[in-house]
Amino acid sequence: MAYVRAVVFDDIRSQPEVREVAEPIAPDDGVVVRVMATGMCRSDWHAWAGHDEIALPHVPGHELAGVISSVGAAVTRWQPGDRVTVPFVCGCGRCSWCLSGQAQVCPDQQQPGFTHWGSFAESVALHAADTNLVALPPSVDYAAAAALGCRFATAYRALAGRARVLDGEWVTVIGAGGVGLSAVMIARALGARVIAVDRNPQALAVAATLGVTHTLLTDLVDVPATVADFTGGGSHVSVDAVGSEQTCADAILSLRRRGRHVQIGLLPPIDGQPRVPMARVIGWELDVLGSHGMAAADYPEMMALIEQGRLEPQHLIERTIGLAEAAALLPGFDNATVAGMTMIDPAR
Repeated sequence: MAYVRAVVFDDIRSQPEVREVAEPIAPDDGVVVRVMATGMCRSDWHAWAGHDEIALPHVPGHELAGVISSVGAAVTRWQPGDRVTVPFVCGCGRCSWCLSGQAQVCPDQQQPGFTHWGSFAESVALHAADTNLVALPPSVDYAAAAALGCRFATAYRALAGRARVLDGEWVTVIGAGGVGLSAVMIARALGARVIAVDRNPQALAVAATLGVTHTLLTDLVDVPATVADFTGGGSHVSVDAVGSEQTCADAILSLRRRGRHVQIGLLPPIDGQPRVPMARVIGWELDVLGSHGMAAADYPEMMALIEQGRLEPQHLIERTIGLAEAAALLPGFDNATVAGMTMIDPAR
């Protein structure tokens, strides 16, 4: 039996460690990918903390890029040696949602790092390859591609597909971590004027390099009131890229009448379902939108902008670490002070 190194935790909130585990086997409709880069995301922390249903022991990780090492018998579009990435939501490939290009809401979806072992490992198995895999152009490296799988693709679809941001509109992004900075970069590429909000001055400094119009340090200002002053009544679009009652409320209350809010950050039900300022939503006719990743069918438009240099996800990578450091960092990642994305190189 062949083995690979992986980050494993045995119980919810237990300390992860690097171990040798059995090399994954390609599903009949899937592939095994040798992981060249994988991102560490707040969603990985949510799984470790018990906010998702996972089987134990567990290997986290859902943002990845790599090289196909083996292919299932039913796969027709891919072969060993292909450079690929994959959305974090993998559709079944058979249902009406997948067949219409909406695999991100597939009722029978698979998610590496959640429904099965993920990419904090040297290899990972992926399902329904013909539906879910995305080929990497030669000009897009593995780290940049891995940055797309969750945060960047989710932010792209949130702004371009769900909120449909228009040139000249005001966009307020609360949270300047990996997904927030992705949203800032994408909103600017769409022609928006952007206000970035965070509690971390270093993260706001990175946002400033991406061309934001204003940065707001949450400890110093009333966010909705300040946004209203800057924009003449509120932003057209708001994004909660953190996922808390406070950040969600601040984002919604920062909108002008008939504005659009996109919820990207997960809102775990710690004390019942989270409270949202619905009176404002109703009274001001606000649109509240969810964004759950992006199907592989929608990647070409985003990938073209990356090839053209209009989007540069690689510039959002703050640091690259190995599996051992990833195991040490994961339990505290919800409170980590980051100013960009953390990327894992399993070969380190």
